[in-house]
Amino acid sequence: MVEFKVVLSDQKTGRAYNVSVSGGVAGALIGKRIGDDIDAGPFGLPGYRMEITGGSDRNGTPSKRNLPVSGRRKLLLSGGIGFKPVMEGQRRRKSIRGNEITADFVQINAKVTGYGDKPLEEYFAKAAPEEKKA
Repeated sequence: MVEFKVVLSDQKTGRAYNVSVSGGVAGALIGKRIGDDIDAGPFGLPGYRMEITGGSDRNGTPSKRNLPVSGRRKLLLSGGIGFKPVMEGQRRRKSIRGNEITADFVQINAKVTGYGDKPLEEYFAKAAPEEKKA
């Protein structure tokens, strides 16, 4: 069974929300690519739309938007996603995951592109702590 943690960023409020997804809803994400705009209704957010912006696998390997494969590749990087050079002109061969979502992903990053009727705070409100009786 596939299970993902979707980190949904709301750019209006500047907050991010965690959504755990498993089963058929998670299976619907497999095969999508970074940059795809999808309906957030199956995640319990009716009326919302979200765009996949990135992700990482179980080892923490980040995915790159412009790498059109489903697995990992070793690329020579000079900066950007997956490598931050310390010296000017430094390059390094690093493992990077492609832009297609597979079952190996653990975390998927997304941002809200279309808003529903209720604000996101209502869907992700924490339960109020109960008061102790004296």
